Order: sequence, then structure tokens, then C-alpha cells
Amino acid sequence: MSSYSKTLNGVFPSVCSLDCPDQCSLLVHKKEGKIVKIEGDPNHPVTQGNICNKVRSMPSRLYDEKRLEYPMKRVGTKGEGAFVRIGWEEAIDTITSRWKDIIVKYGPESILPYSFYGNMGRLNAEGMDRRFFHKLGASRLDRTICQSAGTAGYTYTMGGSFGIDPEDTIYSKLIILWGINAVSTNMHQVIMAQKARKNGAKIIVIDVHKNQTGKMADWFIPITPGTDAALALGIMHVLFAENLVDEAFLQKYTIGHQELRAHVEQYDPITVAGITGVPSDDIYKLARMYGKTSPAFIRIGNGPQHHDNGGMCIRTISCLPALTGQWLLKGGGAIKGNSGYLAFNTGALQRPDLLEKKNTRSINMNRIGSALLELEEPIRSMYVYGTNPAVVAPEGNKVRIGLQREDLFLVVHDLFLTETAQYADIVLPATSSFENKDIYSSYWHHYMQIQQPVIEPYGESKSNVEVFRLLAEKMGFQDPAFMETEDEMIEAALDFPANPFIKEITAESLKKSQFIKAKAESLFPGRLPTPSGKIELYSQRMKDDGYPPLPTYIPFKEENNFPFIFVPAPNHNFLNSTFSNNKKHTAMEKEPRVHINTRDAKIKAIEDGDLVHIWNERGECELKAAVGELVLPGTVVSQGLWADTPGRNQLVNSLTPDRLSDMGGGAVFFSGRVNISKSKADID
Repeated sequence: MSSYSKTLNGVFPSVCSLDCPDQCSLLVHKKEGKIVKIEGDPNHPVTQGNICNKVRSMPSRLYDEKRLEYPMKRVGTKGEGAFVRIGWEEAIDTITSRWKDIIVKYGPESILPYSFYGNMGRLNAEGMDRRFFHKLGASRLDRTICQSAGTAGYTYTMGGSFGIDPEDTIYSKLIILWGINAVSTNMHQVIMAQKARKNGAKIIVIDVHKNQTGKMADWFIPITPGTDAALALGIMHVLFAENLVDEAFLQKYTIGHQELRAHVEQYDPITVAGITGVPSDDIYKLARMYGKTSPAFIRIGNGPQHHDNGGMCIRTISCLPALTGQWLLKGGGAIKGNSGYLAFNTGALQRPDLLEKKNTRSINMNRIGSALLELEEPIRSMYVYGTNPAVVAPEGNKVRIGLQREDLFLVVHDLFLTETAQYADIVLPATSSFENKDIYSSYWHHYMQIQQPVIEPYGESKSNVEVFRLLAEKMGFQDPAFMETEDEMIEAALDFPANPFIKEITAESLKKSQFIKAKAESLFPGRLPTPSGKIELYSQRMKDDGYPPLPTYIPFKEENNFPFIFVPAPNHNFLNSTFSNNKKHTAMEKEPRVHINTRDAKIKAIEDGDLVHIWNERGECELKAAVGELVLPGTVVSQGLWADTPGRNQLVNSLTPDRLSDMGGGAVFFSGRVNISKSKADID
């Protein structure tokens, strides 16, 4: 631990570890060794002193009375939550002895790590853990729950996660926030949009719910869930038909524009209006605004990709800036993600070379419920960290039934006794990010940051890096990879000549500067990492992979006859299930609600504030009804993954399908259908 962190009082630099594009630079105030206040660093060019209430209220989470302080073992039935305190030595001995027995009887692939980015620190999220499970030979986890579908679709068009610098969006004259509740999930993009607005920019929000972002827009466009690709194609139709495209840009920097011109003739505004619920006059107006306003910027959100057709949807939207040549203008273009600029040496960090059997089976994390219950070669043990699948994963009822298996040896490493930890055999207390050394790379802005430990570990808690070192030692792994210090891991991760954008970012330079910006270059002129080196409006690679080579609207998969599309969207004061068990954050969010259109509510005899039941063939839950005009008829939207509460079923992912998206193996949280009623007795 660095020496300054032992100082009891003072203000120290830090980084927000949440899985959020803004990845804020923080100033942490300590008094008598404890964090008493967190504020944004005014010197960080993106953070500029502004942070969200989630992080501003973080001290209440760090010192919550329910935070885990020591290892525990289960003494009751699974799910009962009965545990007794044990020491770390007993915990590590128990885990490794059970794993050794399982490996002898069933092989190492019967063990599965299950994690995501509850802590975005690279060492703790994808460092020593990956090394350990590679060496162990455990089943591999396909971590696709968040943005994999959209990344795949965007990559077909642009070659990788490369967009414009968000700092340049203050120069935009038209900003389209498409499928992103940026006020709640990308607040600094909103701050930049507001600066652009002061210089005459217009802000358009396209979404299925008039949330806080929709309410701040100059123009909010409600859309039927999963039809965003059709709207983008309708815009293209008008741009080509009315000669609002940049022919010179299309000729020089794209392939397939002639084929696309012919293809989009079928997507006339009247046809698209029938698909999307967006009036044809609004489609014309939107297309003309986009075609005549420069620079124009599209912030592509995570929402539209969480559908059966999510990858194609993002692929389609990502074609729009090429049609009007926006990429050549400062403040013009798009952002889906920018992680390509800060790409680091994942091979050196994760060490896949330690995996001896290269065809080790892979299990998609979105299908964990089915995997726990249906695999021919069962999962015999699961180690969960950085996520809470009992609440977060699709088909939640399947997941919880699977976790309840008595023959499943479950270990959970977390800060709290989460819903998943309730089913665990061994529970391990985790450090917070403020107690670790780590590096952070944003997937939106262009800054790499370092976290030095600010406070001592809470109770007996340990970081992921520490725990996997202990497990490796007890398993008898002698590889030097398990002996590396955090500093050595950081140096290895940043030694990556393949990405010239980070050549000036080293462990030493980060320690001196706290944050450093990648030396990113303009995408144009230049060669994109697509097969052609250009923007691929027509993609031969897509055709080879079995997809339509041109942007195409593909409807949802049919699943039942229930009348409503259900969208369980994020809320303002949680991040997935993080904060849902903390009093201060739940008090700020108040209570879980489901938004329903006035017309639908009248048909169902539902009034605002009624407790309503929502159900389908996968499960049911109950939420308070919010009746109004914030969603279109036929759509219901909830916000937030609320903690399981005795006497009230509010686990919305009980209703979500565990199908996989059209590409990338992504989640389709927003493609499920449900029914809704005022009384549980009305359920069919």
C-alpha cells in the first residue's frame, strides 16, 4: 500500500470504478482514516469537478453496516442466508480442496468463473483472475451481457470501437442521443451537449421512454422498441432521395454506397412510420435536420442493442454519419464506444497462454440459468465476483433455481451479502476500489487513469488480485505470472506497441500525472481497421458471416402473444444492482415503478399509483404503475434493478428472455413480452 494512503487526514486523487462511460476523476477527502466526502476533480478535462449523486453518496456505501468484514461459510439451506464466520485460511483451504476433488471427479471444466465489471479496474476485473482460471483449465465465460451486440454491429461498419473525441461535441450543432438515458448514465455527455446548446445546437432524443434525458431535449421522438434500424433506414431514404448526402465523402471513404442507395428505396417514411410509431412527417423533418445541419453528432446508446436485432440496429445507425460526411467535421460523427483508443496488452494481463486446453468449453453469461440446469456436463462449482447474477442475469427464476442446487459449490466474493451470495457455500469480503491499486481505461473518453489505495482494507476484506494469488498458491501453481506485483502487472498491460495511441502512457507517467490522454488521431484521412480500410456500408464480411451485407430492419423473434413489449431500463441512482441495497441510494430513487401509456392503463383499469402485476411464461413481478404519456401504447418500461424485498417480488429480470442477440452473443433484455393487470387474480 502506498505511504500516503496511511495518512489519516487529507484530500487524495482517485478514480470512479463504476461501469460507466464517464469514468470520473475524483478527489477523496479523508478524516481520521475514513472517507468522508467525494467530489469530482476540477482539473480533469472531462470530469471538470462534476460527478453524479451515486458517487457523491459513495461513503455511505463504503461504511454501510451491512458491508462484509470477514469470510463466512454457509450453515443453513441455500438461499436462507445463514452463515458463520471463518478465517481466510479455512476459506482458501475449503475452496481449493473442493476444487481439487471436483477436478479429479469431473475435470476442470466443471468449474466456472462468473464475473463482470462491478469494478472497472483492469487488474481486478481481468487480471489475476483470468490467469488463475486459465491455469486451472476452468470453463471460459463469454462476458457478453452489456455491449457485445452493439460492438459487433459497429465493428462491421467502422472496424472497431472508434468514434469522435467526446470533448469535441461542444462544437456540434445537432446532437442526437439515440437510445441512451444520458442524464443518468453518461452525465458528462449531457454537460457537453448543454454547452453546445448555448452555441446554438439542437438536442434530439430518440428513445422508448421519455426519461430525464428525453425531458431535457429540444425534441423528443418516442419509438417502438427494437425498431431503431427501421428509423435509421428511413432517414437514409430521405437523405438519398433529396440529395442530402455528401457524394465526395461517399466516394472516397466508403464502400457500398450505391448498393445502399438502391436498398433503402423500400424504407420510405410511410412504411417506416408503420414499423416505428414515428409519424412520417417527423421522419422527413428528422432526416432533413440531419442532412442540413453540420456538424451533427450521434451518441449511440446501449438500449437499442438489447434486442434480438440489436447488433444490426447499431450497425445501421453507425452508417448515418458517412452519408453526410460528418466524420470530417470537428464535432461531427458518432460515438458507440471509444475503447479502441485505449486498447492495452490484454494478452500480457490475462495470460491466455496459461490455458493448456485451447478448446476448453465456453459458456455465455446470459444463459447462466439454462447452463446451471441443463448442461449435459454440469457446472459443479461457480466462483462469482464483480456481479450479482441472481438479480442481473436474464431469466432470473432459472438462475436462482440453478444457484439453489445443493450439488453446486458456490463461492461469492463481494462487498455485500448480495442475492447471489445468499446461495453461496463460501462468502469472501471484497475490498472497494478505494482500497486497491489499479488502472482504468474509459470506453467513452480518451483518458487512462491510475488508482492508488486511499484507505486501508475494510475489515478482513481482500482484493480480487490478492485472493487469486492465495488460491494459486494453495493450488500449487508455481508460474511467475502469479508472483507479479500490481506494479508489474500495470507495466505489462501498458507495454503495447500495437496501439501507438498509448505509447506515452506508462506506469511511471500515470503515477506522476494521475490521468493521461491517448494521443488519438483523426479517423480520416486514414485507413480504418475494416477489410477495405473504409466505412463499410456494404459488408462482405457480414455476408460471409451469414448476415445481410447491407443495413436491414429485422423484426423481433416471436415468443408469445402477450400485448406489451417490456423494457427494464436503468434508473438514476443505481448502476445495475449496485446501490440497490444501500439506504441512501434507495431513498433517492424512492420506489420501483412501471410506466404504462394512459390508453393501455384505461383498458386495463389501472390508475396511477396502483400496485400492478406483470407476468409472462418466465415469471412475474409487481411494481407501482406510473400512468401517462411517457411511453407509447404497447410498451411498458421499468427502471432499475431493485434488491429482493420480502413480501414483494420486484425482480424484473424474472421476465427477461435469455435468448442471444443476432450477433455478438449479447443479451436481449428488452425484447420480452408481458401482460399486466391490477390484480394478481387476473393472471391467465
